[in-house]
Amino acid sequence: MSEFEHKGPDHHVALSRRGLLKAGGGLAGALMVGEFGGMQFAHAADQPAIGTWPAGSQGDTVYIGAAVPLTGTYAVQGEDERKGMELAVEHMNTNHPLMKAIAPKVDHGVLGKKVQLLSADSAAKPNQALQVEQDFINQHKIVLMTGSTSSAVAVALNKFAEREKIIYVAGISGSNDTTGKDCVRYGFRQGFYGETAANAIGPVLLKQFGKNRKAAFMTPDYTYGHTTTESVRKFLVEQGGWTMVTNQVSPLGTQDFSQYLTNIANSGAEFLINVNWGRDAVLSCQQAKQFGLLPKMTLVIPYQIPFLAKEAGVDITAGVFAATDFWWTMEDKYPLAKLFVESFHKKYGYRPEWGAENSYSSFSQWARMVTEANTFYPPDVIKQWEKGETIPSIVGDVHYRPEDHQCVRPVIIVRGKAKKDMKNDEDFWEVLEVVPGAGLMQKPDAFGCKLGSYT
Repeated sequence: MSEFEHKGPDHHVALSRRGLLKAGGGLAGALMVGEFGGMQFAHAADQPAIGTWPAGSQGDTVYIGAAVPLTGTYAVQGEDERKGMELAVEHMNTNHPLMKAIAPKVDHGVLGKKVQLLSADSAAKPNQALQVEQDFINQHKIVLMTGSTSSAVAVALNKFAEREKIIYVAGISGSNDTTGKDCVRYGFRQGFYGETAANAIGPVLLKQFGKNRKAAFMTPDYTYGHTTTESVRKFLVEQGGWTMVTNQVSPLGTQDFSQYLTNIANSGAEFLINVNWGRDAVLSCQQAKQFGLLPKMTLVIPYQIPFLAKEAGVDITAGVFAATDFWWTMEDKYPLAKLFVESFHKKYGYRPEWGAENSYSSFSQWARMVTEANTFYPPDVIKQWEKGETIPSIVGDVHYRPEDHQCVRPVIIVRGKAKKDMKNDEDFWEVLEVVPGAGLMQKPDAFGCKLGSYT
């Protein structure tokens, strides 16, 4: 167990949130700029205690709490996310050039504080994720929450963050609802999602395969699956006259997809559009090949999972079109991507997937907002984010929309390489296009976003 990992309730004295806030309340009423354990710290003037502020930022260390799936269907992707978080925290504390490029005012930590990551297993289950974060609040007074991989977890943590008044940056979350109808003032999302993926990959499919085609969808039965399938279906039907001949909806964690694949085999579909994710995506693709559906049908992955080609096999992903958040060969296009890939590869021995990129980007952007606002006071940090300023990132300049807290960032269209074309053992995908984000996004209120209050 590393120093970054949560060691469980037996290792720490649990304190109630009320008790923590009461303990810190005496410092909340005035502007405090001085020394605490040799470190500089600052508080917003004349503000009452809120969330874990100011108690969570009074010592020489501030804590980030991550609830990530380390077991279950999304475990592989969760571990990749966590590595991106660990690298970002290390870079905050050591003034790494990549972190300094994104958050220039980071200086051996954030506002004079060392940053430490706490992580524990969510198993992609909302209730377990909420308990993890509650423990971190009670025991460590965390100043930031993160983690999801499952959008069901992201939505639950959005609501929890709003209630607790602690900022939450979503991990991987593909549901339109995360910054749509379930958006909150205290929640932010850096990564791409169903609607932007559909609007990025849709034109590629129409150009490559033409109009009036027949497609079968495979959809996981929760908010990510339903909203992503609907966005892709809507684009292909309205823009290309395609027909969704069947939509096979399966529970998260399905092992045997035979009943769904049998229905698809009998549907007359020309395309298999697989919206499943994590281990579900790997198994459903492998079983589709075993059933003889692939390559008879053309496989499309509208919301690519990290490690899909490695786990499912290049014989399945070769020639497949997919939308994704990041691919490591973008280091040839973006200097910050090169810094990220080199640093990650040196530390972990493999080139980063997009879960790690998403985590690193979210953390570095949080560090930027805190240091620019010059306070950990949550409403002021949120207002800094809502300025919508241009931010350098691993995938070029990005910004956040103040109306829904969604990052406006590109979507990457890739096509799977055949084994004979791979230049190394991680050269699974060819980047075809980097599609600018602004034109892919719905209007801020189109999916029902209504942000809550600051306090």
